[in-house]
Amino acid sequence: MRDAWRHFAAEFIGTFAFVFVGSGAIMTARMSQSPAGLVEVALAHGLTMAVMVSALMRISGHFNPAVTLGILATRRIEPMMAALYIVAQILGAIAAGYALKASFPEAVFVATRGGGQAIALDITGGQAFLLEAIATFFLVFVVFGTVVDLRGPKIGGLAIGFVIAADILAIGPLTGASMNPARSFGPAVASGVYEAQLLYWAAPITGPLIASLLY
Repeated sequence: MRDAWRHFAAEFIGTFAFVFVGSGAIMTARMSQSPAGLVEVALAHGLTMAVMVSALMRISGHFNPAVTLGILATRRIEPMMAALYIVAQILGAIAAGYALKASFPEAVFVATRGGGQAIALDITGGQAFLLEAIATFFLVFVVFGTVVDLRGPKIGGLAIGFVIAADILAIGPLTGASMNPARSFGPAVASGVYEAQLLYWAAPITGPLIASLLY
């Protein structure tokens, strides 16, 4: 637990930035009614994660309970430190949700659930679970291949940002492409809408556990 507060601060700030920019992009796209809204949202999430991972990876750089649990499953982090990371991630996401609530027009915040995720009416709960689990599998597989594995290419958070953007382009309209329980939970707390939160925790944990153990 050495330097615990430094790790806590890094995880809090990184997750705060990811949720604030990602949710903010969703609300801005709603306000502008941009035809390129999906691309803008994907880039906002991907670029923010790439930058924050690159800036903070020497300290931590998870910013996602699913990533932390995947690394815990392979015994690359102590259980107490993993718990610290997850608490920091959840609090960072909630703080970002309330910061958005305080700074964006109320009507837009309410209409978009604070920039949170929702399951499309066109798919079933089982399909949504599978989509989120697969997307998060890709994310954590890339994390292991480019960051955790010391033999991997040293490209900072670029690959992680790319896979997040790609996943959002692929499944964003169907599930919101959460891939991150904290990302979904923060706006849900701020908006008071907890729809599908069980799925947004279960699926993004299932995929990473398989990815980490397989890698």
